[in-house]
Amino acid sequence: MTWDSNDTPHLLVTDFTTSFGVRHPIVCGGMTGVGRAELIAAVANTGALGFLSALTHPSPSGLDEEIARCREMTDQPFGVNLTILPTLTPVPYDEYVAAIVENRITIVETAGSNPAPYLPAFRKANIKVIHKAVSVRHAVKAQALGVDALSIDGFECAGHPGPDDVPGLVLIAATAKQVEIPIIASGGFATGGGLVAALALGACAINMGTRFMATREAPIHDNVKKQIIENDELATQIVFREFNNPARVARNAVSERIAQISQQPGARFADVAELASGRRGRERVLEQGLMNQGMWWAGQSQGLIEEILSCRELVESITGEAQKIIVNRLSNLVATREVTAS
Repeated sequence: MTWDSNDTPHLLVTDFTTSFGVRHPIVCGGMTGVGRAELIAAVANTGALGFLSALTHPSPSGLDEEIARCREMTDQPFGVNLTILPTLTPVPYDEYVAAIVENRITIVETAGSNPAPYLPAFRKANIKVIHKAVSVRHAVKAQALGVDALSIDGFECAGHPGPDDVPGLVLIAATAKQVEIPIIASGGFATGGGLVAALALGACAINMGTRFMATREAPIHDNVKKQIIENDELATQIVFREFNNPARVARNAVSERIAQISQQPGARFADVAELASGRRGRERVLEQGLMNQGMWWAGQSQGLIEEILSCRELVESITGEAQKIIVNRLSNLVATREVTAS
């Protein structure tokens, strides 16, 4: 059997698509400052699953409004990301949880700290929870807590990959051996080949953040999208390792300065806090397109991103490429009769 461009594509059916009621095993995870209604509705309309970022909004009432905006743009499933991290200014997490429940959201992506305090409220509301984990031990613990699926972040990812530095090729397979619930592979994914590889390693979907930033619907400055296209796989930097909270960001003048200051003897996070400010990154980089005026998040998948597409074009290209690889390339590697040496 061969596949050509005139063939009608079939769906890739996995435990993820059946469990979460979506057409494609592709996720756009929560991205602060990026995961807004324009992008997430576009992702949902392709048949993939996207997550609004709760903490993009300074108050739960802002999240209420964003959920309503998203529902005006799509009638397909979407979720909300709730990232639980220590902050200088206390976050009213209970109020955000209440907003999620009251708005009848059916899927939540939790990240950062242990989600246990909020799981009873989600369970009571029949909300499915996907928890992001960066190690096998954290994945096992999250499964024991009763989450419905896991998003496993390999070292290649943007954001916080954890202190173990284990890339996805090992981490995804190692996690799959230890858990029974669906796994979403995250970190370094941007192509159909990556989706096939993730499925082969035991995942049932992929999560993409950086790749969805380089789409027409992403509500960020065009300079950011163009920079992602220009960057290669080396154009990231690990910061905050000295403060026991390693993070992968795009390499620019600010991230290099943060790294330089952090490596000085006796350095404290306070010494780089102004440079690393999330507000600074959102306002100066994501909104104004001043690429060297703030820290911004991007993964090593930049090296795989060659053009800015619509969300629909992106999802269709990834799923189409994945099916071609499975049907044409991989199936041809399996001999149908005994092969003898000549």
